[in-house]
Amino acid sequence: MYTTSKNWERTFYLITWFVQGSSFLVPSAYGVMHRMHHLYSDTEKDPHSPYFFKDIYQMMWSTARIFRGLISGKNLPEAQFTKDYLPAWNRLDKLGNHLLTRLFFIAAYIAFYLVFTPSFWWFLLLPIHFLMGPLQGAIVNWCGHKYGYSNYNNGDHSKNSTPFGVLLMGELFQNNHHYAKHDANFANKWFEFDLTYQVMRGMNSIGIIKIIKIPVIKVERVAA
Repeated sequence: MYTTSKNWERTFYLITWFVQGSSFLVPSAYGVMHRMHHLYSDTEKDPHSPYFFKDIYQMMWSTARIFRGLISGKNLPEAQFTKDYLPAWNRLDKLGNHLLTRLFFIAAYIAFYLVFTPSFWWFLLLPIHFLMGPLQGAIVNWCGHKYGYSNYNNGDHSKNSTPFGVLLMGELFQNNHHYAKHDANFANKWFEFDLTYQVMRGMNSIGIIKIIKIPVIKVERVAA
């Protein structure tokens, strides 16, 4: 969707690691799963389709297993999913994915709550901080393929979930995204709004990134 310099890529990488903290997702492994999700959307080969699991917990447990296999090398992907550029920073990936690093962030979150929370009930929010990355993925992949409306017939169950598509900064306009996966703007209708795209436009205007304009390519589906 965009290009950027190596220095800015490393800056984004560091910010991603710091913000995700205990739930850091190695970008290259996530990228492979995302490519698989698009090619095999809502088929048995889809790493996180809600139509092959009885609940969201089982879907995410299966996704985590595939993710761990990709990182360890025990579940090597097909060449078509790695042939193009995938961001990688091996030292930071190993650091961010290490158990001790995750435990450090968890301890930091708990310490912050101990200092600043006005009552015990606020501690119920801690699990959200611990698992922010997987929770976001669970919401997008479960709700974005179950609830909402469709602008396009993509041959899968992808949906646009409004107003939640706006609240999740465009991520829940999944039907639009599956129709034009290279388009940085996930919003197509007048009432759809993709805040992430607007942020990208701002960064594009000052030269941090360069948005790539790619014509819409007809969706190619692969049967399970």
